[in-house]
Amino acid sequence: MKNKTILVLGGGLGGVVAATELRENLNDNHRIVMFDKQPQHLYAPSLLWLMVGKRKPQKVTRDLNRLQQKGIEFVNGEITNIDPDRKMVTVNETTYSGNYMIISLGAELTDSPSLKQTGHNFYTLEGAKSFWRALSQFEGGKVVVLVSAKPFKCPAAPYEAALLINDYLQQNDISAEVELYTPEADPMGVAGEEVSENVQNLVEHKGIKYFPEHQWSGISDKKTLRFDNGTETTPDLLAYVPEHRCPQVIRETNLVGESGWIALNDNEMMTTDYEGVYAIGDATGVTLPAGKSLPKAGVFAHKQAETVAHNIATDINEEGSLIKFSGEGQCFLETGSGKAGFASGNFYADPEPDVTMKNPGMWWHWAKIWFEKYWWFKYF
Repeated sequence: MKNKTILVLGGGLGGVVAATELRENLNDNHRIVMFDKQPQHLYAPSLLWLMVGKRKPQKVTRDLNRLQQKGIEFVNGEITNIDPDRKMVTVNETTYSGNYMIISLGAELTDSPSLKQTGHNFYTLEGAKSFWRALSQFEGGKVVVLVSAKPFKCPAAPYEAALLINDYLQQNDISAEVELYTPEADPMGVAGEEVSENVQNLVEHKGIKYFPEHQWSGISDKKTLRFDNGTETTPDLLAYVPEHRCPQVIRETNLVGESGWIALNDNEMMTTDYEGVYAIGDATGVTLPAGKSLPKAGVFAHKQAETVAHNIATDINEEGSLIKFSGEGQCFLETGSGKAGFASGNFYADPEPDVTMKNPGMWWHWAKIWFEKYWWFKYF
């Protein structure tokens, strides 16, 4: 087949996996071009360790230009226009055209000015860094972990954050209480009742006060958090999850469905209504058989990226067979004291996800550390 160009929109987890897998399975005469507004790749799972002082900032990022050593072109700049019909993208006032397009732009984090003034957005590098600076000087009081809106990526992260913060406070003999507020009815509810109950028990067993079905509505001048049901709390230290939205540049296209996220015409092939245009990761809206949405999690972006890269390479090379994204997923859940739980299962199972959770242990914590090391070795 004559030379082809694949445009990879986004240098996050899904984009990096897709570009790398494509490069490993295509001849060098085929171009792979990645675009991202950030010059560095952020390994988001490590932010939870960074916010409690267990990682240095330089250990959780890598320069995306390093991918060029593998034969992956990288363009650093804001994507200002996406034309899925013609498979074209505009970056830095330059338009690029491809034969295939993979959209992996993730979710757009919308920071509330009042929350930004009051607390720390630990879903960002700067927010995790600033939270650690505040925590390392914290002398006691009330620490609040807040989920400001649904949906949000990495469903376990707020619970891990609360558990790790609580562990830090206990290890350092700091007199404090930890509260966790979320609009969710239960933790990681899409994974099923068993997993949800296990996570809630873990949190409450550690003495963390858990407040589900609490939709944040605003902040008073005294930095008191207010909720729709009338509850109020005044934190001495606040870590929060910001509102997530489909990126504006995608919302300006016809890719977005009723969910407010990219609509797929095949949830196993990650295809859109536009031929040769695929979408993976947090920017997509996938409805499961039971009616709930597939969680926005890195493990799914990773597996979806492998699926799409394999199928594009199969099409270009004109050999092999297509594969499908199965809905299988796993998740580590850090609990502190060098331990972690592990949930895994099939989220595409009908009539509802079939997911189980292993009890916390040192093995799962070290498995997460190993995967972090594997990630940097494999992709950078």
